[in-house]
Amino acid sequence: MNPKIRQNVLPVVTALIWGTAFVAQSVGAGHVPPITFNALRCTVAFVTLALGYWVVRTLQRKKNPQAVRPLAARPRDLVLGGLCCGTALAAAACLQQAGLAETSPGKAGFITALYIVLVPIMGLFFRKRVTATIWLSVALAAVGLYFLCINEALTISRSDLLVVLCAFIFSAHILLVDHFAKTVDGVALSAAQFAVAAVLTGIGSLLWETPTAAGIAACLWPILYVGVFSGGVGYTLQILAQKDANPTVVSLLLSLESVFSVVAGAVILHDRLTGRELLGCGLMLLAVVLAQLPARNGIAKAQKA
Repeated sequence: MNPKIRQNVLPVVTALIWGTAFVAQSVGAGHVPPITFNALRCTVAFVTLALGYWVVRTLQRKKNPQAVRPLAARPRDLVLGGLCCGTALAAAACLQQAGLAETSPGKAGFITALYIVLVPIMGLFFRKRVTATIWLSVALAAVGLYFLCINEALTISRSDLLVVLCAFIFSAHILLVDHFAKTVDGVALSAAQFAVAAVLTGIGSLLWETPTAAGIAACLWPILYVGVFSGGVGYTLQILAQKDANPTVVSLLLSLESVFSVVAGAVILHDRLTGRELLGCGLMLLAVVLAQLPARNGIAKAQKA
């Protein structure tokens, strides 16, 4: 696949899947505790990826054995990548799901998009260069987040705070993926992280929650949707998109999930945001669009070189 298409189209498709998944997660939050919900979705995602990838590699071996590439440059890269990315994914997903129990899908989607502010800042510690235009978009996103989350009494709700913490961990997850995707097969890394996340959330569910069979049955379809599409498909597309790409640019495209979450919440759940919250959403969307202008030019120059 053309690198330009992979690095720009795949994140947008991923954002669409993740944005609509906020609705499914919101429905699930009313029936299943957050850690249990994520244990189930991560298990579904792992099984989907593992079976699908096993079939693909089996067919490849029969057709052209030499075309089958190793899962990683070194086996320990796959193990370490799965552990690091899976741990970050489990923590972020549980915080997000807990926050969705008390806030709307659209609002949670835009708060999660805070990682567009955090990724370039955290990337400085890994010597990732950031342009002045991206910093301007970061500032706009921060102002937008203020209007979206902070009320007139200058307080933030518990649910919003949980989703903000989720954004911090998702930022680390994006940088971890950027690091390990260079030496590990993208689908294998995605399957490994979901295996780790499923184990961690499964243990947490047994220790701290008491889910019911009736609750799980009531949101079976949302669990399957976020497991197969948001998990298995979405996170794999994220990893494939980030390969040899600027993580800040990819994170900005992925943050379009916030727009899709608002649209999906309004159409499906009839959610509505206040004027102040819509202003915050608009500023964050402007930040995403602005930051993409130099990113595309940068990619074009790199290809010509």
